[in-house]
Amino acid sequence: MKLHVVAAKEGYIWIRQGIWLFKQNPLGFLMLVFMYVLAAQLAVLVPIIGVFIVLLFTPTLSVGFMTACRQAIQKERIRPSVYLAALQASPLIRRRILQLGLVYTALILVLSFILSFLVDVELLIPLVTSDKPISPEAMNQLYLIFCMGSLLYVPIGMLMWFSPVLVAWSDMSVPQALFSSWLACWANRGAFLVYLLILGVALVAIPFSIGAFFEALDLVQVASYLNTPITLLSLTVMHCSFFAAWKACLAENETSTLLV
Repeated sequence: MKLHVVAAKEGYIWIRQGIWLFKQNPLGFLMLVFMYVLAAQLAVLVPIIGVFIVLLFTPTLSVGFMTACRQAIQKERIRPSVYLAALQASPLIRRRILQLGLVYTALILVLSFILSFLVDVELLIPLVTSDKPISPEAMNQLYLIFCMGSLLYVPIGMLMWFSPVLVAWSDMSVPQALFSSWLACWANRGAFLVYLLILGVALVAIPFSIGAFFEALDLVQVASYLNTPITLLSLTVMHCSFFAAWKACLAENETSTLLV
């Protein structure tokens, strides 16, 4: 593994390469993202334990999707079992990837604990239970928790961005992988800023604008029909672009070639 420092414009190139990679096997990648979303939704229905399971196996699933990216470039078939790639590796890698999942779970719990002191949770209950109309105060709290949560997640994201593949593919220990991931993100912060701004437009600004437009026309259901496939497609391209970011920032002996 070798750290590469790239220009800020690379963030845009990662998105383009993610789109190119998605085109190599759109059905395979959409299947993987749909499986993850469905499994996460089913898991969280199990009180407390479900959320822990999702967080614990997030690094494992990340390695699986990155493996699928390699397979797509090599024109290999993508199967659902690719998500188990890290768990099917050596016992050492399997243990480390699960340890990384425990670290990620702990970090998210700390983030949630901090947020609980910054927002009024009681005002957000109507958003979950639908017992009564959402008040302006509840909406303000929702925006606050989104902004604060995004800000607090940045250091977690830097630690976890590359660490799963560094553990699985570069034979790094968990502390070494976490540090290397943080260092790679910090060294290429300009590219990541451009990259995240583009993703923010695709995942937040566009769906929000569509929703607001059709809500003004009293056609909220139409917005839902449009936003669901747009969001799913954006999430899939985003996951494909993770491979491009890893290849640009850290890969040294990677033979898979990405085109634009």
